[in-house]
Amino acid sequence: MKIIDLSVSIVDGLPVDRAVQIPKIRYRRHTDEESVSTFLAAYPGLTREQCLDGHGWAIEQIQLSTHTGTHVDAPYHYHPTMNNGEPAWTVDQVPLDWFIGDGVVVDFYDKPDGYVCTSEDFKAYFQKIGYQLKPGDIVLVRTNAMSAWGGPEYLDKGCGVGREGTLWLLDQGVRAVGTDSWSWDVPREYALKRFQETGDPAVCWEGHKAGAAKAYVQYEKLTNLEQLPPYGFRFFGVPIKIDQASAGWVRAFAIVDKEKEE
Repeated sequence: MKIIDLSVSIVDGLPVDRAVQIPKIRYRRHTDEESVSTFLAAYPGLTREQCLDGHGWAIEQIQLSTHTGTHVDAPYHYHPTMNNGEPAWTVDQVPLDWFIGDGVVVDFYDKPDGYVCTSEDFKAYFQKIGYQLKPGDIVLVRTNAMSAWGGPEYLDKGCGVGREGTLWLLDQGVRAVGTDSWSWDVPREYALKRFQETGDPAVCWEGHKAGAAKAYVQYEKLTNLEQLPPYGFRFFGVPIKIDQASAGWVRAFAIVDKEKEE
């Protein structure tokens, strides 16, 4: 078998988010005075000379959003209710089996930035690869967004999935979806332009808001989807358990059967 890492690293100051979400990491190295002094304080009577190479411990302090880096959105992120009126789950309430399943990659790399993917796009793709979705499948959409990873251009790259396309996937028994772009929806500038042109508020965050009608979770900022086969792999994306949170950070990965890979 082969294990493929599908998560990006959380990097200090990396400008791939809105300003409020850009992480800040303070590194305390082994030789920093703060690290050594707190280490010595934890063991009264210990001297610096008695420490191995005079070193203390390494610790990091991080300030970030639950939507920073590779993460999974819970239904509560989209709306306070799900399934047409039930209280929406926060990330600590979503059943664990929703985060593990057979993965399917939908390669929409060639779709232009801002394109809204529909059920017809998914149907045509699955027909092309000869695959029939089944309940519990986790659908991962590859876009062109990762070509801009590392800079602010990333926020405006990639296609997205609209309400109709999202609900079609959910109607096939899919409970979890994902994307390598900043959002499951199209980049905001494209949705904003459509809203200004049409005056229709339904185009704003439409893929996310589909969760008010039918519960689902979505992964964002995945990576390395091009290394996966279209299907025939297991996806693992269990989030950190954060009380009453709208999302949780994930170390997502896939296990590919060598026979499927070949």
